[in-house]
Amino acid sequence: MTQVTDILNPIFIDKEAARLHLESTRWPEGAVCPHCKSKNVRELNGKSHRAGLRQCNEKECRKQFTVTVGTVFERSKVPLNKWLLATHLLTASKKGMSAHQIHRMIGVTYKTAWFMCHRIREAMTDNTPPPMGGPDKVVEADETYYGNKVSLKKKRAIKRAGTGTGTKGGFSGVGNKYTVVSLVERGGNVRSFHVDRATRANVREILVRNVDRKSRLMTDESRLYTEVGQEFARHGKVHHAAGEYVRGEAYTNTLEGFYSIFKRGMIGTYQHCGESHLQRYVSEFDFRYNGRKLNDNERRDAALKGIEGKRLTYRRINTAA
Repeated sequence: MTQVTDILNPIFIDKEAARLHLESTRWPEGAVCPHCKSKNVRELNGKSHRAGLRQCNEKECRKQFTVTVGTVFERSKVPLNKWLLATHLLTASKKGMSAHQIHRMIGVTYKTAWFMCHRIREAMTDNTPPPMGGPDKVVEADETYYGNKVSLKKKRAIKRAGTGTGTKGGFSGVGNKYTVVSLVERGGNVRSFHVDRATRANVREILVRNVDRKSRLMTDESRLYTEVGQEFARHGKVHHAAGEYVRGEAYTNTLEGFYSIFKRGMIGTYQHCGESHLQRYVSEFDFRYNGRKLNDNERRDAALKGIEGKRLTYRRINTAA
């Protein structure tokens, strides 16, 4: 959890200190033009120029920029020190931090805090991850179901009309829950995907796109993995329905531990998450799990390194809502 001494860091209080820290994180070997990728740039000094403004010296470019251009922070009116504080809070809290909590702590509106959190989650997302596993590596695969796709308002309407059928009025069962498929390399990283419904086809696509075929695949007894398991070096299974959870190296306990953190965060911290936004939340939990061996400051800076080349506007977020 974030310590009081972390919150008093100058980069969370002073805009200039925040800018210098972000520049050193994004450009450890010197400024690079975000437009043409040239290192031939100069800083513009003087009363008529704001701090941190640079210009590309390439004849074909000559564009001006700051450290936030070409990142998820671009064109934001929120002070940079508040961006860094929000990033620190979101990456340091094991089960996440709600936008309501962030809006109270950093002094912005709830709407602004909500938008900031989505931008930071975008920075946490790895768009070009390397293949998982490999020779002599073990990869676990499993799926989990949580929440309920039927809104409370709709539930009440169905109950009043008496049209619900099945267990608990038809509101239970995996068909009415959100589905997340996850892969984890033992001792390594986790990678999760929100799918509308777990089928043999989309589970196979996730596996073959993300896991080296020379890996040893470990799953439960679900028939989702029966056929695709034959495409890997070995397919080990445990029979959870029969009370079996470990048989040699065959188990999915690593993913079960990850799912416990994910569900506690989604149910206890975020509580309400639209299905259209779920993948960003899933990526957030992946990021923190994959950075579990880093301290809070290192994990924050790892997220800051992911801000480049990504743009997320308020219109784009609401279009998905």
